[in-house]
Amino acid sequence: MSFASITKVADADFPTRWGHFRILGFEGVVTPGDPTRTAVESAVALTFGDLKAAPPLVRIHSQCLTGDVFHSLRCDCHDQLHLALGMIAAEGSGILLYEQQEGRGIGLMAKLRAYELQDQGLDTIEANEQLGYEADYRHFELPAEILKHLGITQVRLMTNNPDKVSSMESAGIEVVERVSAAIPTEPTFERYLETKREKMGHLVS
Repeated sequence: MSFASITKVADADFPTRWGHFRILGFEGVVTPGDPTRTAVESAVALTFGDLKAAPPLVRIHSQCLTGDVFHSLRCDCHDQLHLALGMIAAEGSGILLYEQQEGRGIGLMAKLRAYELQDQGLDTIEANEQLGYEADYRHFELPAEILKHLGITQVRLMTNNPDKVSSMESAGIEVVERVSAAIPTEPTFERYLETKREKMGHLVS
């Protein structure tokens, strides 16, 4: 168990271009002992519709300032975020869990330094490693704890990342279906997707 406690700190109305969501803020106090984790981790849950009628569609999305805000074409993050929100609204229920794990957990400034190395020919993993980081520092325990807090034990998980599926299952959340988060590729992030598939085991459909 990685969290000593989890607290819902806010719950508010949240109209969006896709429909009317609720926005919930959560903070988890990390169990001492892991030097790679901050003492308190936070995440946002956007909820839509009746979450108890059937296993809801759930997307776990890691913060990406460059993609989510600036619509960068170095990655597929922006398009995946909008795809998830649109699918949740179209289905009439679901949850988007937004984690503050910029750059697969290395932080924004380190991610920008990795961009520089990618400009010189390295892929995303090689760039991280040259900077002294692992390929991926992300943890998905907090989304699982949020789902439990919301009374959700079964989900249809929207992801191309098998690690997210196994993380949910390990935390006691049953993934009854994996829903593809694939989006049309762009020449500017073809290699990025290829690296995720070949070196991180991400699925293509």
